Formats: sequence, structure tokens, C-alpha cells
Amino acid sequence: MRFGLLLLVPALLMAQRGPRPWWDSELRQDLNLSQDQLKQIRQTQQEFRPRMRELRAEVNKAETDLDAIYNQDPVDQAKANEAINRLAAAHSELTKAVSQMDLKLRLILTPQQWQDLKEKQRRPWPGPGSGRRGPPRGPTGATPPANQQK
Repeated sequence: MRFGLLLLVPALLMAQRGPRPWWDSELRQDLNLSQDQLKQIRQTQQEFRPRMRELRAEVNKAETDLDAIYNQDPVDQAKANEAINRLAAAHSELTKAVSQMDLKLRLILTPQQWQDLKEKQRRPWPGPGSGRRGPPRGPTGATPPANQQK
């Protein structure tokens, strides 16, 4: 299965502030990226940012619409199913865009840098509960919302 991608999608964008993506963290330095790689990563990030914001807004709207339907009394099952389908489609498009960005970022890294990144992202979280492992992280470095963690 794809490195936890489906779990990380909702928290990808900075609209919901959370952990920084790996390319904006100390991991970037640990990977010994070249100046050319850093430039390519920044270009990829800039290329995908507008589309990611748009898709995240679509997911947020679909979630809000579905929530409003659930709060109606009585709940209109047909409207709810339509809203569920819109939400699923929005998540699907966001997942696709994240996967495309992940692929581009992966192609920038050497095989060794990729392995190092995966290993460093598996390390336990620092802080309370030492030895506890953090939630899964994909190449984008985002974590899933609490209600979607396994």
C-alpha cells in the first residue's frame, strides 16, 4: 500500500497548521540535498500549491455541506448520498494531486535520500510518552487528522 498516502491527504495543506512538510524541516538538512534539488523541490511546491489549496477548499466545502445535511431533521437520505459522493470525489481528486506531487518529489531524490527520508520519518516522536511512534508520514510530511489515524 502506498506509504499511508490516503491518511495524510486531509492535513496536507497549510490551511490547517500542523507539522511542517519534510522539505521545510530539519529533515531537509539531514538528506544533504544539493542546491539543484532544493530548487526543484521549491518549484514543485510552488507548482502544486494553487491546485492543492483549491482541492482542499473543495473537500472542506463538501464536508461542510454533508455536515449540514446530517444536522437536518429529518435527514434527507438522497441529499446525504449526493453529498457523500461529492465528498468522496473531492477526496479522490486531492489524493490524486498529492500522489502526483509525491511522485515529482520522489524523482528529485536519489534512491539513498529516499530511503533515508523514509527511515527518518519512522522515528518516534520526541516528547511525552517516549518510545511512542508518531502517526504515519508520507513524502509530503503531513499527518492525518486525529479521527483518521490508525
